[in-house]
Amino acid sequence: MVGTSNGGNLEEHEQVMSEIHLGCPPGLSGPHISKFTFCLPPLDAHWRSHGETVSVQGKIKLDEDGDLVVPRQSMNLQIKFNQLAVLMKNDDDDVGPLNRSCCLSIRHNITSSIPNVGLQVWRAELVLSDFVLHKIHTSSEFEGIVSLELGAGTGMVGLILAHVAKTVFITDHGDEILDNCAKNVHLNSEMFKYRASVYVRELDWKNSWPPTMDLENWETEKRFSWTSSEVEEVQGASLLLAADVIYSDDLTESFFKTLERLMSHGSEKHFPEVLYLALEKRYNFSLDDLDVVANGYSRFQSKLRDADECESLEQDDDSIPCFVGKAIDLTQIPQCVREYNRGTDIEIWQIKYMRRKSPSQ
Repeated sequence: MVGTSNGGNLEEHEQVMSEIHLGCPPGLSGPHISKFTFCLPPLDAHWRSHGETVSVQGKIKLDEDGDLVVPRQSMNLQIKFNQLAVLMKNDDDDVGPLNRSCCLSIRHNITSSIPNVGLQVWRAELVLSDFVLHKIHTSSEFEGIVSLELGAGTGMVGLILAHVAKTVFITDHGDEILDNCAKNVHLNSEMFKYRASVYVRELDWKNSWPPTMDLENWETEKRFSWTSSEVEEVQGASLLLAADVIYSDDLTESFFKTLERLMSHGSEKHFPEVLYLALEKRYNFSLDDLDVVANGYSRFQSKLRDADECESLEQDDDSIPCFVGKAIDLTQIPQCVREYNRGTDIEIWQIKYMRRKSPSQ
């Protein structure tokens, strides 16, 4: 951490650096574009989609654009093969269409103030990218879905998901972060062309949800404002994603309040089914405990309950949210992103909102 306080609000002036950027040339500041390389499964791997298995072994035919030519299969299998063809392209070298990796261009800062940490790339973001890539490679769970990413920062995770999703809403707070995220969507737009609609929108956890729609002044509002049709679509999202949003107690409280609004809104058929959240346990010395503790992580865990505990709560007590969490075994998630050290303090949690049944049910 580099302190550059010149008075005023210390948080606004103090500069922090993600461990991902360690080793960058000293004094490098401002926007910087990095290329992150993603490894792909072996070419002779079997791709599964809704119980069907297709082998891509043997002779591969390419069309004049270098795309894979495959026999006509079911729609789901065509999507999987199209995805493979797109991911295998790499415009930065001459290896050709059989190259087993692809690059994502991400515009980011090397350092930032604490309120603008979303301008940097953080390790939890890369681990969640690994998880999403693993899901894409091994299942059809994310195909054709509507997804919402919270606290998206650079937007990397949402951009990867856009390879197979129907619609991806990438959200954060603050014009500078949102503008940078929009630039990353533009930088990588060819990777998901014709495959997904990607929207960069503002979602401030300290404000109400759904957002208040000012139809009269909408055209003069910021370009990251929601339309009524977008709000309606995102309320039908089946997946929420978030990475490295657990580092401040105040933000953690606001995050879970927003999560409750998102996951409890509407009928049971029309609310997000699951959140996948990646976080890093950050340790600090506590004078109260006289020990090195991860207070932010403890606050996060206090928000989670097990299923039996939720069932035992008073059925008419709506004041206690029921978030059921389960840690993902990261040893089963291969590292697809090459340019980082995963470490041992990153976790991914699957979080669901359990609705308590009314006494009449």
